[in-house]
Amino acid sequence: MKMLLKYVNSCLLLMLLAAGILTQQSCKKDSSSSTGTPVITGIRNYAAHPGDSVLKKVGTGLWVVISGRNLKSALQINFDGVAASFNDAWFSDTSAIVLIPAVIAFPSVPAKQLNTVQYITTHGQTTFSFPIVPPAPKIASISDEDALPGDSVKIYGFNFFLIKSVTFAGKAITSYTSSNDGTSIGLVVPSGIPQTGGLVSVTTNSGAAATVYNVEDFVDGVFQNWDSINTYPWGSNTQNSSTDFPGNTGYYNVLTATNLAANDFAWYDGGRGVNMGASQWVPIADIDSSLSSFAVKFEISVPKSTPWSGGSIYVSANGSFTYIARYRPWINAAGTITPFTTTGWITVTVPLSSFLTNNGTGTPVASITDLVGSSGNTGMNVWYINDATTPVTAFTMAIDNIRVVKIN
Repeated sequence: MKMLLKYVNSCLLLMLLAAGILTQQSCKKDSSSSTGTPVITGIRNYAAHPGDSVLKKVGTGLWVVISGRNLKSALQINFDGVAASFNDAWFSDTSAIVLIPAVIAFPSVPAKQLNTVQYITTHGQTTFSFPIVPPAPKIASISDEDALPGDSVKIYGFNFFLIKSVTFAGKAITSYTSSNDGTSIGLVVPSGIPQTGGLVSVTTNSGAAATVYNVEDFVDGVFQNWDSINTYPWGSNTQNSSTDFPGNTGYYNVLTATNLAANDFAWYDGGRGVNMGASQWVPIADIDSSLSSFAVKFEISVPKSTPWSGGSIYVSANGSFTYIARYRPWINAAGTITPFTTTGWITVTVPLSSFLTNNGTGTPVASITDLVGSSGNTGMNVWYINDATTPVTAFTMAIDNIRVVKIN
């Protein structure tokens, strides 16, 4: 019996020793994976592409996967010194899903931080050298597409870094300024531009972008400019004072209203409407295009003496209220009101896709044909209407160069 007990005790001791060794090894592994200094071995696409999943360089605003070791417990991940977005719950010890910052101000990044990924965890940090390059530029809008020669305008967009060349209305611009965040380029409109204008383009080390429409074009797609093209049938409030509305390109129209009651839709009363005869909205060849491919555009100027904080501009096809595109820049989607004025003239873009039922608040129009007919040729109306639930004391807005142009 003693021999049996001795044997059992020996077996139990061996089992306890083995369990202790295994526990120690397990603890070492856990300790290594949870407290070791992070190591980055590469960066790949978040959505893998056959044959090119591993990246040799990366741009901004992209989801990527960082590969390596000890990547859990991340506190901060910086690309060129700018913090990226991530959720550590998605991480494993060997991979981390990260959204590279959409905007990196490359010109202001210190030289030692360029082309670096800094990875900081609760148990250490590392810096990984990796080419981070600006994507190709994109042009979003022009502050005033029909500005006078000598006036200042801005090109708005993204990734205006390492600029090689800029053109405005087809003319090379040699003097310009660009913002540090790469979202705007300031320039002076050159002289000698033809009536049909030209494209805007920006070329950088990463690529090139150009508008599909001409700026400084007072002919193509124009319904009304109160100068060479005039399809305004009646009631025009035409002016050409450069004192009242500096920067005007000849004649323009002024929409005015005073003491309007709430929900006053009488656009025909007292110079509150621009009513144009039939003209070609969209070429027949493009009648089946996407609604987002074309837009109504015009320039406006709202003086600081009468800030706009109530009522809307309604754009209608041939006087119909079936589909309305509504423009009211004084209120945002959350309902916050900011009285709106302009410094000089600005360009307003109203995509055809923004024409909706129920006075511009309902269902989108289904097609270009549904909006303007199969010929693409019909009238246009621009009205100021107080569709708000509060009265409007005063409203003044100059408008010019009403047109429909291809934007995509």
